Amino acid sequence: MAFNIGEEVKKLPGCPGVYIMHDKTDAIIYVGKAVNLKNRVSSYFRAGTPHTQKINRMIANVDHFEYIVVDSETEALVLECNLIKEHKPRYNTMLKDDKSYPYIKVTVNEDFPRVFFARKSNIKDKSSKADKARYFGPYTCSEAVHDTIELLKKLYPFRTCRMSISADGSNVTTTRGGSAVRACLYYHLGQCGAPCINAISKEDYAKNINKILYFLDGHADEVEKELEEKMYHASEELAFEKAAMYRDKLKDVKRLMQSQKINNEDSTDRDVIAAAVKNDDAVMQVFYIRHGKILGRDHFYIKGVTDETKSDIYVNFINQYYSGTPYVPKEILVADEIEEKERTSAENMLSKIRGNKVTIRMPKRGDKEGLTEIARKNAEMVINKDADRIKLENARTEGAVKELCDLLDIPVIKRIESFDISNTSGFESVGSMVVYENGKPKKNDYRKFKIKSVEGPNDYASMNEVLTRRFMHEEGDSFNSSYPDLILMDGGRGQVNIAEEVLQKLNIKDVRVAGMVKDDRHRTRGIYFNNVELPIDTHSECFKLVTRIQDETHRFAITYHKLLRSKASLRSVLDDIPGIGEARKLALIKTMQSIEKIKNASVEELMQVPRMNKKAAESVYLFFRKKEDKKE
Repeated sequence: MAFNIGEEVKKLPGCPGVYIMHDKTDAIIYVGKAVNLKNRVSSYFRAGTPHTQKINRMIANVDHFEYIVVDSETEALVLECNLIKEHKPRYNTMLKDDKSYPYIKVTVNEDFPRVFFARKSNIKDKSSKADKARYFGPYTCSEAVHDTIELLKKLYPFRTCRMSISADGSNVTTTRGGSAVRACLYYHLGQCGAPCINAISKEDYAKNINKILYFLDGHADEVEKELEEKMYHASEELAFEKAAMYRDKLKDVKRLMQSQKINNEDSTDRDVIAAAVKNDDAVMQVFYIRHGKILGRDHFYIKGVTDETKSDIYVNFINQYYSGTPYVPKEILVADEIEEKERTSAENMLSKIRGNKVTIRMPKRGDKEGLTEIARKNAEMVINKDADRIKLENARTEGAVKELCDLLDIPVIKRIESFDISNTSGFESVGSMVVYENGKPKKNDYRKFKIKSVEGPNDYASMNEVLTRRFMHEEGDSFNSSYPDLILMDGGRGQVNIAEEVLQKLNIKDVRVAGMVKDDRHRTRGIYFNNVELPIDTHSECFKLVTRIQDETHRFAITYHKLLRSKASLRSVLDDIPGIGEARKLALIKTMQSIEKIKNASVEELMQVPRMNKKAAESVYLFFRKKEDKKE
């Protein structure tokens, strides 16, 4: 069932979030934020809605989309930024650094702390633990941060100067250039307690700072109440300009204090997992937090959970998921309680995989609890709105692999590698390797091989070379540390025997080899495995998966072969022309685009090509005319 954009738009929720546009290759091409996901995303596909040329090009390439629901516009903006920097979508304007998000810094390590606007990227030591100051943020509005700091300065006076002030009990000693220090203007305006002249004790100053820290920790009730009272009082006195000023300050405070869980100063790597259960099905939503930022998410569909508790569902998922993933984070947050015995057992297993302690816990308050609630909300939306699509995707990928396991009587197949040879009468023979993991293509692991040791059209010898080079790691790049569970050869007994001979020669065990047997019309009719041709149901997901792998292997090999053949064609013709070196050859190809245009061009047209003078143009012109004369 294809992704129906019109139907999927109808399922969108009317709440804040981030939407992610994919093209037909599943690449992320655009990431955007929305206060109302339904309204924003539907506007892209509504007829008659004006868009820029860039957005129109993006819309034309959208094959499907996904979305992540959050609690506020602030969270949507920060998450959008994180995803853009992580995936670098083609149609997004790229942010170059982190200066979009300011912080408030409180120098709690000083006797008389300062409070000021800060950009983390401008601070030499980015770790709040290292410089012992406290950071609050990131925030999404610089103006609101500045205005709020000014407001706090009036409510709870603090110093902003860089003067070195030390305190011994209640006595302050300081000098500036050997002269007596005088209080600055802020003291006279009532915005600084002036510890520089002993006008305030360390204890009284600390009370103001503690109130500021309490406020910045999210407890803004007292400040909001005070501003509201002043606003209403000014309104009653008909001082409307003053009332409007208090209203705007109140708005700034509320915007600044809006809960923001997407970024966190705690740089611990963690995953956040939440389950949503419906009838016999469950969806596990996983958010990946790296260096304090949400950088991605995924969801997994589970069936047959009717008789399982939430604790069982979490434990079974964690055990299966992390046993097959290359990275285990230091901490895993779950949205529901897990029985202590099962949790301890899972922690021990994960700690063994990671190599040091891993903690699983369910936070009950604060930003971490908010993260689990976001994950839960997204899991519930997935299971309610995307259940059919997820079932289909699961059937096409993991379900198809399970069918293949049953057909071949193999317990587990995670990684499949498929190989093919392409040549034209032995010319420029190439080999291709495509990789599927859990039923999905893993294009980063695809490999191309230019045949080096075989002359002429010998597919068996060529395949022997390709497999030997792949399993001896002679290509110089980092293949997966583990071998495939199954090799699928594009052919029957002969190709399978070649692969098995290579594996035996290299003493590689536990890698199964199967061949895709084709009928007279070159369509897959069965799988050759363990010296037996196994029939395959042509309507099954297993058959469709094998066919996709076979087609992808052909496509990858043929594309590479065409590229080499095209280069060889250009090279063999142009390199024979006297006076045409590498630079002029490249200029001719780039300007004229094809050999046919070069051949038919006049001397004057050839002279318009960069680096071409009259003598070189005449050489090219005469070369092709002589070739025509010889043919005649």
